[in-house]
Amino acid sequence: MSKIHHRVRSRARGKRLGATVAVAVSTLALLVLTGCGAEAVPGAVPSSGTPTPGGTLVVAVSDDAGCIDPQQVASNNTIYTTRQLVDSLTDQDPETGKIVPWLAEKWEVSPDSRSFTFHLRTDATFSDGTPVNAEAVKANFDAIDGLGANGTLALGYVSGYAGTKVVDDHTVTITFKQPNVQFLQATSTFTLGLLSVATTQQSAADRCSSVIGSGPFVLDSYTRNSSIVISKRKGYDWGSSLWKHTGEAYLDQVEYRIVPESGVRTGSLQSGQVDVIGSIGPQDEAAITASGASLAARANPGLVFGLYVNNARPIVKDPAVREAISAAINRADIATTTFPSQTKAATSVLASTTLHYASQENNLGFDASRAAQLLDEAGWLPGSDGIRVKDGQRLHLVALWSDNAATNKPTLELIQQQLRAAGVELELKLPTAGERTELLQSGNFDFSWSNITRVDPDILRSSFSTLLANSYRVPKTELDDLLTRQASETDETKRAELVAQAQELIVANHYAIPVVELTTVLGVGPKVHDLAFEASSRIQLYDTWKSA
Repeated sequence: MSKIHHRVRSRARGKRLGATVAVAVSTLALLVLTGCGAEAVPGAVPSSGTPTPGGTLVVAVSDDAGCIDPQQVASNNTIYTTRQLVDSLTDQDPETGKIVPWLAEKWEVSPDSRSFTFHLRTDATFSDGTPVNAEAVKANFDAIDGLGANGTLALGYVSGYAGTKVVDDHTVTITFKQPNVQFLQATSTFTLGLLSVATTQQSAADRCSSVIGSGPFVLDSYTRNSSIVISKRKGYDWGSSLWKHTGEAYLDQVEYRIVPESGVRTGSLQSGQVDVIGSIGPQDEAAITASGASLAARANPGLVFGLYVNNARPIVKDPAVREAISAAINRADIATTTFPSQTKAATSVLASTTLHYASQENNLGFDASRAAQLLDEAGWLPGSDGIRVKDGQRLHLVALWSDNAATNKPTLELIQQQLRAAGVELELKLPTAGERTELLQSGNFDFSWSNITRVDPDILRSSFSTLLANSYRVPKTELDDLLTRQASETDETKRAELVAQAQELIVANHYAIPVVELTTVLGVGPKVHDLAFEASSRIQLYDTWKSA
């Protein structure tokens, strides 16, 4: 094996992996902004004084995913909680993209990237008192396959999983059937955060209501659609090598309140009833900054928000129709109308903060005339009410969406208006989480409005390879080969080239219709210090503290 060693608490930064990687990784740098002309703040929410332990941080978010298991949850608003409950084998520096120690003090990766050996700390425990050891790591990875449809992210990270070998109490080797270069980065995510053996033995449904992790906070209570309360883990002292202090977290407790109304969240922050709010709309920014609070923002890497196409559906399997719909969408208008001011229009299927992002802006322009021409040539002609018709059939399409972000509904309603101007009738369908999973599996939809946050570009393979779940029914093309090859390419420059080609194929063929890059924007009260974003733009509260 080729050895890759790291010292615990090392702050050293590795060299870039070549010019292409340097550009991609540099975009991971943290960006924090304030609104209404206020001075930009370097860092997340920096400290102004000596940290004071104690107190309760109150966070208001717009929705509840209905599950507290980090290995099943994909909604940012719930991840704000789950990230605090679990430790990961590694962590990722949000400034450089470098993978650094956490529960694993060091590791070795085989030359073919099929085998990963981790050497664990010897002092970490889960909150039920059991050790974080090799057997626990094995139990976690062996149990992922049993998560089913709700474990899509985790399953994608361990695609081709061959098994986990316990070498000794604190050494474990995880192997794959084929090269899996993205796996080391995956071990830094909350999705592969470790849970106790007892938790891994529960059903996926039971895990949604209660989990036991080894993180700096423990779950006190979870009241669905109302609140989640977590408290400081007593005796915790095995944090990430990126964190600023050692020992227990500063905050005694964190209370997450589910507050669907944007105006109520903003008013609660202004009045000091809550300390942090999520799902900021453009109409909220002036009120937030005027009250003395700040706006902390970081663009999310991974798949951008967009219309992910069911490429097997009768109407949208026509490439001309997909291209016309893409051309009819004014992305710049959407980014500035329904999203916070820090939001950028999508320029690829990957966000610009993703490793090996490559701009496809030339294929994503707004061109109403081109959209009309394409639909005319495809035989879709305007009907009496403006909606196009072909062989007696209206150009009626269905988009699935979720209410897990306050911007989803107004954004889709604006897309509805833009497409109607092109003669396309878009129906918005809001299923429950369970119904959405069934619809994605059955293929009874035209579009799915979604995004997925992931630093590594292998999220393209998880989402578009016909060799995996292929929820979007992408046809078999050379894209499969590109996605498979990038997953095993250890030369970062060559991998960047493969990922760029894959992005071009996806966007040029409109297998997905990118719209905007998701940017995590939080309103943060003046008493909050050292609130940080991790590499996936989720908040990390270990170093966070409150002043009186």
